Amino acid sequence: MFARMSVVRYRGLHRLVLLHILIRPLSSGPPEPEIVRDCKMTTARILDFIKTRRPEGPCLVVDLDVVRDNYHAFRHALPDSAIYYAVKANPAPEILKLLASLGSNFDCASVAEIQMALDAGASPEHISYGNTIKKERDIARAHALGIALFAVDSHEEVEKISRAAPGARVFCRVLTDGEGAEWPLSRKFGCVPQMAVDVLVYAHQLGLESYGVSFHVGSQMTKVDAWDSALADAKRVFAQLAKQGIHLQMVNMGGGFPTKYLRDIPSAEAYGQAIFAALRAHFGNNLPRTIIEPGRGMVGNAGVIKAEVVLVSKKSDNDNHRWVYLDIGKFGGLAETMDEAIRYPIRTERDADEMEPCVLAGPTCDSADVLYEKNMYPLPVSLTIGDEVLIEGTGAYTTTYSAVAFNGFDPLKSYVI
Repeated sequence: MFARMSVVRYRGLHRLVLLHILIRPLSSGPPEPEIVRDCKMTTARILDFIKTRRPEGPCLVVDLDVVRDNYHAFRHALPDSAIYYAVKANPAPEILKLLASLGSNFDCASVAEIQMALDAGASPEHISYGNTIKKERDIARAHALGIALFAVDSHEEVEKISRAAPGARVFCRVLTDGEGAEWPLSRKFGCVPQMAVDVLVYAHQLGLESYGVSFHVGSQMTKVDAWDSALADAKRVFAQLAKQGIHLQMVNMGGGFPTKYLRDIPSAEAYGQAIFAALRAHFGNNLPRTIIEPGRGMVGNAGVIKAEVVLVSKKSDNDNHRWVYLDIGKFGGLAETMDEAIRYPIRTERDADEMEPCVLAGPTCDSADVLYEKNMYPLPVSLTIGDEVLIEGTGAYTTTYSAVAFNGFDPLKSYVI
């Protein structure tokens, strides 16, 4: 369920740092459990906002200048690919309006997101209904709003679209293994390539325009060559359909572009070079139209959550490890700490002090609300109740994961500056 947002406009200092997700080289070693402390992601504008406005309770603060830089970096890295921002990552109206003004398209997962994109100034032809699981009445509503591009991955979904959006363009999502992604997308979406061929033939038979193929290599993908095998599958689907007189035009290469958390990641340019090389290897000079759907990579490093230490305690007198409880947890917007998959950089004013690993947990009365326990998090020994912490890289998939009133806690507030 979407969190309610309290959004304000604020102009402060110039940003202290630029595009962290896009300027770092690929790390040659394994993931580091400790915090990388040589490169802060919190911009001066965000710090100034927190200092002067003193927002109460946990909140997300997003710097639009970083989003703008990210967009231009993607535009430079893949100049021939249309950018479809994944609205689900962060649907703040200011973000959508900025991206629409820059020429972005939008990947939407629901009619509500489609309406958000339209309200931000996007035209219907620049919106894709990218969810493969849609109610027929939602397909009809989207079609009435002018949406003509829909994702499918089954015969049954094709039938719904043929009834509710006759003549629409469809692209079929193909399964990928997600190897190398820190947040894999499992088998919920997509079908095997041979079924994709059958689905697109069926769509053609029902009067739809079989337009292309899509895939998603997995969120927070740190392997630049992850797109190669998926593009090989896409080419095989193109070739088999061409033999039947159906000529596909588009490959939707999905998202997966990472943001910087605790370790370095490849640059946008590195991804662009690898993806273009794979396109040329599999499609030769007859390149299809291509789409990318950055979400996390567009807004992740633009946001910082301000939180507070509620309690520091131990479970016994001889317990070697502290438990540090924050006023935000899994149900307040940090759901991607599930299985400790995403490890956010956390900063405090005491980071020059001695560090020790601790268990980090949220405030709710639910035993699942523990962020990091198997791989404990190093925090200052001097950290105490009432200290503020900054959780960086949280511009994506936080407000939209925040519960509305679990345990009576308010949804995560959001400020866009």
